[in-house]
Amino acid sequence: MASCGVPELPDVEGFRRTLAAHAVGKRITGVTTLDAGVLRGVSARRLRETLRHQRFGEPRRRGKWLIVPVHGRPATMVLHFGMTGSLEWSELDERNRHDRVIFAFDDGELRYRDMRKLHGLCLLADDAELHRLLADTGPDALDVPKEQFRVLLRRRRGIKQLLTDQAVLAGLGNLLADEILWRARLAPQVRAADLDGTAADRLHREMREVLRAAVKAGRVPPRTTWLTGRRDEPSGACPRCGTVLEHGRVGGRGTVWCPRCQAG
Repeated sequence: MASCGVPELPDVEGFRRTLAAHAVGKRITGVTTLDAGVLRGVSARRLRETLRHQRFGEPRRRGKWLIVPVHGRPATMVLHFGMTGSLEWSELDERNRHDRVIFAFDDGELRYRDMRKLHGLCLLADDAELHRLLADTGPDALDVPKEQFRVLLRRRRGIKQLLTDQAVLAGLGNLLADEILWRARLAPQVRAADLDGTAADRLHREMREVLRAAVKAGRVPPRTTWLTGRRDEPSGACPRCGTVLEHGRVGGRGTVWCPRCQAG
């Protein structure tokens, strides 16, 4: 399902489910690289020779990363979707011009699609390589426990910057961070370290609720009851109180908030 913005954790979870539903356990009959510009540290030939006739194991998510083990080989395929990537299943329909790598099966194709090619696909030889790749990635935003989340908030940084820093917390981008802060009634400019225990727990609770709803939808849903559904309107009003939304930059990122609901 297409997203209304840059792929974030819910989108990647949707891609994980697509792979799990259509490709896990099936024999890979072929691998075709249509654009090697998305390959990272692996050649098209090595990718094809490693994966052909093998089977994908159960994939897992770590924020914006999708991690896919390969049965029968000491290898793991890792995908990052950057700003425009996706993973699509097709029963041999016409290909999209942005399809970059095709994994063929007897009953269809799994297609890695990406317009801008800012990130891509890599093939790791073992768990040590996977550990090194993810060493600078924080815990998954949907899985992080409340106690660990409190520890992360002790950093003396703006809360919007902290939530979107993948080295601190993995999976949140602009849309989710703004939505979560709006629901928690916190200004995006407030310092994370200034939040008391009540505010920190409220932020964690709202983050989990937003992520669960977004994962269910397979995207960050542009509902009119969500900030996401109003943020792009020229004179968008807060879904909660009707106040005209503020637009600005916080930590170098385009940010939307309600000056009334998020005044504190």
